[in-house]
Amino acid sequence: SGVVANRELPVVWSVAKGSLRNKLILVPTALALSHYAEWAVQPLLMVGGAYLCYEGVEKLVHHLLHRSKKTVQQAAAELEELKAAPVEESAKIKGAIRTDFVLSAEIIVISLGVVASKPFATQAMVLSAIGLIMTIGVYGLVACIVKLDDLGLLLSQRKGVLQGIGRGILWAAPFLMKTLSVVGTIAMFLVGGQILVHGIPAVHHWVEHLTQDMASILKSVLPLLFNGIFGVLAGAVVLAVLHPLGKIFGKRP
Repeated sequence: SGVVANRELPVVWSVAKGSLRNKLILVPTALALSHYAEWAVQPLLMVGGAYLCYEGVEKLVHHLLHRSKKTVQQAAAELEELKAAPVEESAKIKGAIRTDFVLSAEIIVISLGVVASKPFATQAMVLSAIGLIMTIGVYGLVACIVKLDDLGLLLSQRKGVLQGIGRGILWAAPFLMKTLSVVGTIAMFLVGGQILVHGIPAVHHWVEHLTQDMASILKSVLPLLFNGIFGVLAGAVVLAVLHPLGKIFGKRP
């Protein structure tokens, strides 16, 4: 795992730099759109929401189509290949930066709505601060997670309580990685689905009407569940449209 971590950290740093470039594009663009083309904000949000749902469905399809039980020998062989051969990182980095761009755009536009009544200078400062905090916080946390197993290995070589903590970290790290992957995919459907539902007034009002007489817990949970299901369906539709185009043009849409 140390080999993987040592290779992942440069990837995290590359994505973080790409994320900063995204913010340098998105913040001025959001400010300009809010002042000169406010009508374009909602359609762009809808496109971004559809893209998030598409990414989520693509992850699900890839997982389902490539599921296989690997033997210990196969896993060991793959690890040896990983150590010996250079990892093709460019596609991974581009995909991560692309997804970061969409998520950052959604958050910045939502933040812009909160400070829409404030002076332009205040809007610019708030959006810039949010973009910077997002990048440092998210990718700082990702870097810590990537090195988590190394920390566990270091502590496991100590004595006493630290050794127990280190072994606990080593045991928990794989489960944490899987959990974060699942949570991230669910978040794509929830965020993307919510944006799409709110952008379609008829659907949004129908959900509100459906839950208006329900208990407070159901009134909070059911719209969230509906947004997720709507996100999955929307992503499936987008994938069904783009997948044949990808085959025609010989690349991922």
